[in-house]
Amino acid sequence: MLVAPRTASTRDRLLTAAAHLFYREGITATGVEKLCAAAGVSKRSMYQLFATKEDLVAASLAHAGPETHQLFLPDAAADLAPRERILHVFEVLESLAGTTGFVGCRFVNAATELRDPSHPASAVARDFKQRLTDWFAAQARAAGAADPDLLAQQLTIVFDGSAARAVMFGKGLDGVAVTTAAALVDAALA
Repeated sequence: MLVAPRTASTRDRLLTAAAHLFYREGITATGVEKLCAAAGVSKRSMYQLFATKEDLVAASLAHAGPETHQLFLPDAAADLAPRERILHVFEVLESLAGTTGFVGCRFVNAATELRDPSHPASAVARDFKQRLTDWFAAQARAAGAADPDLLAQQLTIVFDGSAARAVMFGKGLDGVAVTTAAALVDAALA
């Protein structure tokens, strides 16, 4: 969970509170007053920094994006083969799925709730989702997959579908995400 230090700027406190509340409670369910109270800032201060709530939604998603990716991706210095690097993402997903506080992929959640591909936050969500797909493609390329871009798209779909299933059923994935990803990777490398 993102936590802004007490010494964080007003902007950082708002972005951190927004990222947390929008993920946990939803964008439309989080009113400006609740958000400002959680961040410890006035509505006036918020609107001085962000012209609209929509601008804040997009900025908070961009603020949370790097930490979200860091949570799932293995450390760049980790001594792992490309196949293991890919499966690491799904192992992390498996460890989070079904736990208290896990409500799916923040990027998919935002885009789905907004239902507007032209919304600034939808663009941010697409960008971060594409970054994951591009990362999968780079790993697939390094592993020697015949069609790394197709494999990357398939892996992203497995990731998103697995996260949605965990939320829908309110329980862990029991290894299904990892075994499905492994089957795709192994078939692409055969």
